[in-house]
Amino acid sequence: MLSAIALWGVCASARTARPLQWLFERADSLNTSLQASRLAVESARSGEAVARNAYLPSVDVSLSLSYNGDGYISDRNFSNGFKVGIPSFGNNFKLEVSQVIFAGGAISHGVALAELGTEIATFKADKNRNEVRFLIAGDYIELCKLSGQLKVVDANIDLARQVKERMEVRAENGVALKTDLTRLDLLIENLSYSRIRIESAMQIVSQELCNALKMDTPPAPAEEIGPFHPEGDWMEMAFENAPALKLADAAVQMSAHKEKIARASRLPQIALFAGEYLDGPIVIDIPAIDKNFNYWAVGIGIRYNLANLYKSPKAIRQSHLEWQKAQAQLDVAKEQMTLSIGAASTDYRNAFILLDTKMRSVALAQESYDLMCYRYEEGLVTVTDLLDASSQLLDAQIQEVNARMNIAYNDYKLQYIAGTI
Repeated sequence: MLSAIALWGVCASARTARPLQWLFERADSLNTSLQASRLAVESARSGEAVARNAYLPSVDVSLSLSYNGDGYISDRNFSNGFKVGIPSFGNNFKLEVSQVIFAGGAISHGVALAELGTEIATFKADKNRNEVRFLIAGDYIELCKLSGQLKVVDANIDLARQVKERMEVRAENGVALKTDLTRLDLLIENLSYSRIRIESAMQIVSQELCNALKMDTPPAPAEEIGPFHPEGDWMEMAFENAPALKLADAAVQMSAHKEKIARASRLPQIALFAGEYLDGPIVIDIPAIDKNFNYWAVGIGIRYNLANLYKSPKAIRQSHLEWQKAQAQLDVAKEQMTLSIGAASTDYRNAFILLDTKMRSVALAQESYDLMCYRYEEGLVTVTDLLDASSQLLDAQIQEVNARMNIAYNDYKLQYIAGTI
C-alpha cells in the first residue's frame, strides 16, 4: 500500500499542473454568485462610513419667511379685547451646531457593529467562494472520472472486437460456435451503451461547469488530479481559516456590542452646542417692534429619556440572551468542525488504501482475463468464462479510475471544510 501511495504522489507532482487553480481564478472573476458577494462587502464598507458620521458634529440651518396677521389681546375671560398691529413681514433664521461628547459608548459600539458587519460580509463572501470552488472542483473531478471511465470502456470495446475477429476465424474453421459470436456482439453492444451513458453524464457536468465559469466550452479533463496540499494539521487550519467559525465568532462579538449599546441607553447624552439666531419682528413686546433681533449662544446640554428606566432592563436582558445564544452556537460550530475534519481526514486516508486495493484488483483481473483468453484459445473454457473475466476486468479498471479521483475529491473536501480551498 505504501508503494502505491508513493507512486501516486510522484505521478501527481509530475503530471498535474494545477488545472483547477485556473478555474478557481476564473470563477473568482466571473461567477455571478461571487460578484454579488463582493457587492455585499462594498455595501457593508459604506455602512461603516455612515456609522462613523455619528462622531461628526450636527449642523442645523433653517430659514423661513412669513406673512403675519394682526394680534388680538383680551382679558382671560375673552372680554375687553382689542387688536394689536404686528408688522406683516416676518423672518426667522437659525444656525445651530452640536457635538455629542458622551453617549455612554453607544456611538463607538455602533461603529464597531458596522465594522463587524463588514467582517461578516467578508466572511460570507469567503464562505460563498469556498462553496463555489468546491462545487467546481467536484464537477471537474467528476468530469475527469467520467473521461477515465470512457477510456476504459473504449479500451474494452477494442479488446472485445479483437477477440471477435479471432473468434470469427475460429468459427470459419468450425472450432467456435455462432452463439459465441452472438454473445460477443451483445457484449460490444452493452459496452457501446455504457459509452453513451458516460458521454451523456459528461455533457451534464460540462454544462454545469460552463454555467459556473461563464465558458462556452468546458475545460479539458486531466488524466490525473493529485492532492495539492499534503496532509497536515487540518484541525488547526480549520480553526484558523474556516469561514463558518469566523461567522460564528463575529456573531458573538456583535451580540456583545448590542448588549453594550442597550446598557448605554440607561445613561444620559451630553453635547456641546453653539447657535446663531435672527428673528423679526420682535413680538414679545406690545406693540410689536418692526426690527430684527439677533443673538448667539453656546453651552452644554444633557438629554435623558426617562422611559429608559423601565424599558432598558428588558432590552439588556434580551441582548444578553442573544449573546449567550451566539456563544452556544459558536461552541456547536466548533464541535461540528472537529467532527467534520476528523471524518474527512479518515476518508482521505482511506482513499489511498482503496486505491492500493483497486490497483491490485486490476492486476489480478488482468491476469485472470489473460489466462481465460489463453484457455479459450486452447478450448479449455467456454465463452461464458471469457466474458465473465472480461466483465471483472472492466469493473476493476473503472473502480481504479474512481479510486484515483476519489483521492483528489477527498483532498479538496478537506480544504473546503478547513476553508483553505
